[in-house]
Amino acid sequence: MKKGNISIFVPHQGCPCACSFCNQKTITGQNELPTADDVRNAVDTALRKKEYEYEIAFFGGSFTAIDREYMLELLKAAYPYVKSGQVKGIRISTRPDCIDHEVLDILKKYGVTSIELGAQSMDDEVLEANRRGHTAQDICNASELIKEYGFELGLQMMTGLYKDTAEKSIETAKKIIEFAPSTVRIYPTVVLKGTYLAELYLKEEYTPLNADNSAELCAILVPMFENAGIKIIRLGLHSSRDIKENMLAGGFHDSFGELVKSRIMVNKILELPPADYQVYVNPRSVSKLKGNKKSNIYLLIERGYNIKIITDNGLDVDELRIK
Repeated sequence: MKKGNISIFVPHQGCPCACSFCNQKTITGQNELPTADDVRNAVDTALRKKEYEYEIAFFGGSFTAIDREYMLELLKAAYPYVKSGQVKGIRISTRPDCIDHEVLDILKKYGVTSIELGAQSMDDEVLEANRRGHTAQDICNASELIKEYGFELGLQMMTGLYKDTAEKSIETAKKIIEFAPSTVRIYPTVVLKGTYLAELYLKEEYTPLNADNSAELCAILVPMFENAGIKIIRLGLHSSRDIKENMLAGGFHDSFGELVKSRIMVNKILELPPADYQVYVNPRSVSKLKGNKKSNIYLLIERGYNIKIITDNGLDVDELRIK
């Protein structure tokens, strides 16, 4: 049976800092706090469908930094479903500086199985410039402690932040891989109205990466994680009307993951010296290889490559054979 999340958003609760990029209502499309009844109703509704092996997922804010009684109220509503075996476990997201032995003891007691940390960057200059309120060492400490307790560790990183560079993002990915998390999310930075990044952008003090530039960078990062056996469970922000209405600039695209896969495919050709090549590809991936409006074809021609695309049903989707 496929795995699925019963997502319950706890918007902008517990966050001690206003990070440069954050407008939590826009990201989640929600600003009302869920109650224990909301948790039970969401889980009961999902379980009636019997479509997935579910986890209850508390996302949207820094779960371990919210009011302790409120956190316990939500956990106590969710835990009976874990105890009965109706759901696999509970997943939460939080900040690296909001993890310690006390809170991990509580999470263990109430059935939490997976903890995602919003690392964003492993570069202290980038973290400080984006008002994260924690250091790279905090990420190291929290990651080690989470794994020591036996939780599944997930890490989130962002590309294109203020003061960030491609080289720094690659170094962040390398350091995240050293932690050996089970999962990773990669979010290209999106400049939203009402944020510090928006101020910097409008004053022309910050130039964010656009979707194409972001995809080019992520096409380097994704194989790094895949080769390390780390599952990427999200690439780019979910599409929503709120995002589109509030975005000023940045790396958002409705099909960002497809942009990245397209760039990865063309990078396999660019690894070879410029020449004429026959490129065999699954029929379903022809358009992906060509790129949006044949952008990959034009890029290859510009760099001295001439390719003939040949379809082969025996190849996996996104697999290439080059002769």
